[in-house]
Amino acid sequence: MEGIEVRIANNKKGKGLFATKQFKRGDVILEENPLVSCQFAWNAAYRYLACDHCMRPLETPEQNVRRLSNKQDIVLPHSNCFESDLLNITSCNQCGILYCSEECKEISYATYHRTLCYIQSEAQHPINVLLETWKQIHYPPETANVMLLVRILAFIKQHSDPEAAVATVKQFYHRTVNEDAELVHKLLGEEFNSQINTLREMTANVINGEYVDEFLTPEGFCSLMALVGTNGQGIGTSPLSLWVNSVTEQTMSDDERQQLDLFIDKLYQYIEEESGQFLNTEGSGLFKLQSACNHSCQPNAESAFPYGNHRIQLRALRSIMPGDEICISYLDECALQRSRHSRQKELAENYLFICWCDRCISQRQDPECTSEEEMSDEEIDADD
Repeated sequence: MEGIEVRIANNKKGKGLFATKQFKRGDVILEENPLVSCQFAWNAAYRYLACDHCMRPLETPEQNVRRLSNKQDIVLPHSNCFESDLLNITSCNQCGILYCSEECKEISYATYHRTLCYIQSEAQHPINVLLETWKQIHYPPETANVMLLVRILAFIKQHSDPEAAVATVKQFYHRTVNEDAELVHKLLGEEFNSQINTLREMTANVINGEYVDEFLTPEGFCSLMALVGTNGQGIGTSPLSLWVNSVTEQTMSDDERQQLDLFIDKLYQYIEEESGQFLNTEGSGLFKLQSACNHSCQPNAESAFPYGNHRIQLRALRSIMPGDEICISYLDECALQRSRHSRQKELAENYLFICWCDRCISQRQDPECTSEEEMSDEEIDADD
């Protein structure tokens, strides 16, 4: 892609994404669709209805806010333009699963769905058995879905050149066997040994055969699970967010703007009271270029999903010069504001690396203490 390249990074980070031209603040560095993506299992179970391929929500902003707030009388101004997004909803002729468009249906079938098509009402179908087992292992808040792994295997099985597909998947590998096991332990919890074996056997009941069987051995499955856990980019899509972005860009008087802001604040208050923080259709995807971005505690780029589906966009947060490494933050905004010690601790536990970004280097003389925000109330009280 123009303006960027993937090459070996310094500081023992392996590969990284680098600029080959200048990007100004706000510039789009790249856009790409994932190799595969998948909605989280519990998110789907809680009626966050979405396209099975691109994760575009299958409801209007008004329907979305009424469901999340449990207030059926809410009327959103300027929301009728979003109704056209639902006119092309279609379904698989065999299993009835929903798509936002014929295009998504065709891409899905050609990429992985032909292998995974099944009648969802059959409780004992291997996919349903696997999903229900996964849901009992991995409660919300979710960070992964075993079906993303299954779709990777189906992608390989359906590919016109399975060997090339295997090589594409293995490009995401960059850890040792022991590191894979440690990451899976973190993902699944204390019972991960028995759980991963159960998941492996159930996955093999869903899909197996030439080219995918190497990923169904104990070691191969552990590596694939670790790949999903570390390279899976979280995806969040929301009709309400699209509406908010659209309506706030409209020209209006200061008084109208103030009234709109108050209305939006009230909407989010209603939603928080009814649904808490679970606002979005959520899932994860595997992106070839974006996954090459290394972490920095002072990132120069950030990822977003501006189209309300799984297509990712990487934007520059500040000026990036040719030769600069393009870095994002693996930590959320709250964690990013914590002490160097707290950031290092979270990165070591979840990603198995020590950060040597410019910010961490400049703070290396700071006290090795945990941020107060991260400590429990009991720990804070004990220190007083």
